[in-house]
Amino acid sequence: MFTREYGFPLNGSTVAPGDPLLEIADVGLRFGGIQALDGVGLTVKQGTIHAIIGPNGAGKSSLLNCVSGLYRPNRGRVTLHKGGGRRVELVGKKPHDVARLGVARSFQNIELFRHLTVLENLMLGRHTRMSLSILPSLLWFGPARKQELAHRALVEEVIDLLALQSVRHKPVSMLAYGYAKRVELGRALCLQPTVLLLDEPMAGMNSEEKEDMARYILDVNELAGLTVVLIEHDMDVVMDISHRVTVLDFGRLIADGTPDEVRRDPRVIEAYLGQGAA
Repeated sequence: MFTREYGFPLNGSTVAPGDPLLEIADVGLRFGGIQALDGVGLTVKQGTIHAIIGPNGAGKSSLLNCVSGLYRPNRGRVTLHKGGGRRVELVGKKPHDVARLGVARSFQNIELFRHLTVLENLMLGRHTRMSLSILPSLLWFGPARKQELAHRALVEEVIDLLALQSVRHKPVSMLAYGYAKRVELGRALCLQPTVLLLDEPMAGMNSEEKEDMARYILDVNELAGLTVVLIEHDMDVVMDISHRVTVLDFGRLIADGTPDEVRRDPRVIEAYLGQGAA
């Protein structure tokens, strides 16, 4: 379980469960003559696992890039609710500013510092929460030492949650693929996010690794109440762990509902699951 002993709850959101946390409205994104997103809108509620699915090229990763600040949409709004009636518009903000607001992101391809250890990569997830200037941090005395030890406390909880104790001091370059994906999830969790964006966290995994990753995602959602926005191609996983599913096709939203509703939607069957799916 995650504790509050050091004042660092894993979930950085103060929005009440079930209330809107992330609102995407009429988002359009064009690359030259290619319309990657065309008027996409959806609402992610606090405390849910919200999956975004669709065929390759449907615009799923582009949508996450618009939320995290890597892309700036040509039109539309992306609004993050902060609780107490406060809200922040994310469009136009740089990726590091979006991260400071609590939007954590993982990528399809592993984006870790391979020469650093697991522990060092996880500690990097805390850098946006550290407040001291460079001099006391370099000298590592007094407040700097106290701050690092406090931030280390949350990292230790993430290590325990993701069962990374046995590899904590290994360089990432020495890890098996499944462990490296787990470390990337852990680094995002160490940001103490308001919302966690996961772009195909199970890509390239075998069935056992997928089961482990699904369990970890459920744990952070259920134990910490953390909101997760998930892109995933494994439909069994999506339907098993998601509270709500949004379907994109050619940059347009074609369905949005519960897993059962989406599973039965004829537009989804045609566009994504195939005509023979039930």
